[in-house]
Amino acid sequence: MAVQSGVYRGVSAEDRASERRARLLAATLEVWADPEQRTTMTAVCSAAGLTERYFYESFRSLDDALRAVLDSVATEIEEVTQAAAEAAGQDPVSQATAVLEAFVRFLTDDPRKGRVAVIEAGAMPALRARRTEILRDFGHRSAVDARDRLGLPHRSAHEEEIAGLLFIGGMAELVTAWLDGALEATPEEIVATAGKSLLALYA
Repeated sequence: MAVQSGVYRGVSAEDRASERRARLLAATLEVWADPEQRTTMTAVCSAAGLTERYFYESFRSLDDALRAVLDSVATEIEEVTQAAAEAAGQDPVSQATAVLEAFVRFLTDDPRKGRVAVIEAGAMPALRARRTEILRDFGHRSAVDARDRLGLPHRSAHEEEIAGLLFIGGMAELVTAWLDGALEATPEEIVATAGKSLLALYA
């Protein structure tokens, strides 16, 4: 029975819409990360168990939903790596290692997120610019963080951009090969090699 203010069975209309959006985001990730399945709005709605009416309640288009997933993954990566750095203590090398370990653990815990952010987004024209923007932002952050944590002298913004893109671009290619199965490596090997690369590049 419907009641006033859009509350139904104790749940507000706003909360129901938020729950549907979360289901659609989870379904978009699931469908998009499956290389055997075409990423369509119909497939996403089917996976979410919702009709297209509810899809358009949350998103303007399929590209809008894909971008929301990409942004969500980028935010998660930023949050888990920042938390790892803060928990690692004051030693800059320990902080850098903790960040890389957190990033690799994020990928191993849910490889779908790494696949859509690093691999699939780059293959879609509508998302390629956003993926590039995110990578450039991560590159800038890695350069500034490395400089500050290692106590290095300030470089020009141009030098930091080059160094950051070189590291993040290399990491993206490494992760792509790893997730695709083209590279056999343990998480520990990836962290160790990436850590040496990071320290050599910035120090």
